[in-house]
Amino acid sequence: MTPESSKHTLVLGASLNPVRYSNICINELVDGGFPVSAVGLRSGIVAGVSILTGFPELNNVHTVTLYLGPKNQPQYYEYLIKLKPTRIIFNPGTWNPELAAMAGKHGISTEQKCTLMMISGGYF
Repeated sequence: MTPESSKHTLVLGASLNPVRYSNICINELVDGGFPVSAVGLRSGIVAGVSILTGFPELNNVHTVTLYLGPKNQPQYYEYLIKLKPTRIIFNPGTWNPELAAMAGKHGISTEQKCTLMMISGGYF
């Protein structure tokens, strides 16, 4: 098992639009060998990954990378805590102190970084 294969990543706020950063992120994660799940407003397929809607049951999520602004996050608070990821990455424009504090209380680490930069820099 490679380090990549152990970092099942959920892209929350996934988009079918190829110019959106969430879409680019899915492509980069797949290219990097990471197992990927995606949740968005509309179902579809990006880089072979099905974009799911709602609050799908997922197992062994290591990382959640957020592509939702703070005002759109509250509906996912309980869902994110139930997933029990190791970390949540707040991409630029998604930082939310309330969610970060909640995550911390449940032993989930948080990072304010750009997932795309982390992947390209080799420190994802």
